[in-house]
Amino acid sequence: MPTLLSVNVNRIALLRNSRDHGWTPDLFALSRLILEAGAHGITIHPRPDERHIRASDVSPLAKIVAEFPHAEFNIEGNPEHNLLPLIAANRPHQATFVPDSTTQRTSDHGYSPDHARTITPLIADAKKSAKRVSIFVDADFASIDAAKAAGADRIELYTEPYAESLHNGTFEKTLKQFADAAAHARSIGLGVNAGHDLNLENLPSFVNAVQPDEVSIGHALIADALTFGMAGCVKRYLEAVQG
Repeated sequence: MPTLLSVNVNRIALLRNSRDHGWTPDLFALSRLILEAGAHGITIHPRPDERHIRASDVSPLAKIVAEFPHAEFNIEGNPEHNLLPLIAANRPHQATFVPDSTTQRTSDHGYSPDHARTITPLIADAKKSAKRVSIFVDADFASIDAAKAAGADRIELYTEPYAESLHNGTFEKTLKQFADAAAHARSIGLGVNAGHDLNLENLPSFVNAVQPDEVSIGHALIADALTFGMAGCVKRYLEAVQG
């Protein structure tokens, strides 16, 4: 199965929110453009302080995604904060649980095995509204096993260590770690997503070795769109996920 590309549009919302009027760039028009260019989905990560995605953005975005039969809507965030009501109200294709704090600027770790075991009821709750639930984990077998035990359908591998490995001399070792983690997840019946600091440079090698079901890319893609234009940038990333 080919790897699918879900575009995280948080950075568009962050730029919009840097001005008090809050209408440009147009989050909704650009999300539609991203899907028209061929992306397979839209990801959002609302946080309680609404620094980028606002609660009022979620329903309009869900309706835009619904215009595209090939596309999926992924709502991610901490289920112990503000996530579950948004999932219940908007019924996304996928809910992704991320163990971030209210003060984090960006996600920087996955669920530990002990923490993953505590969210079993929250996963069950999310499954009432989302087609599947994925949880954000580091590339280690214990965390993956805990995700399975907690009731997750998929994992999302936290890929910053892989991105850093291209610059610190650990590339081959780290890539194998991720490939082994993905193979283990699939062996116990979990789907495999991946995200964080993936870009045009490091994506092809990752996809070839790990073969994830889906990658979620935001910061790098939105930054590259300043050079290539949004539609052109999406097409470059679609080529990259082909390996």
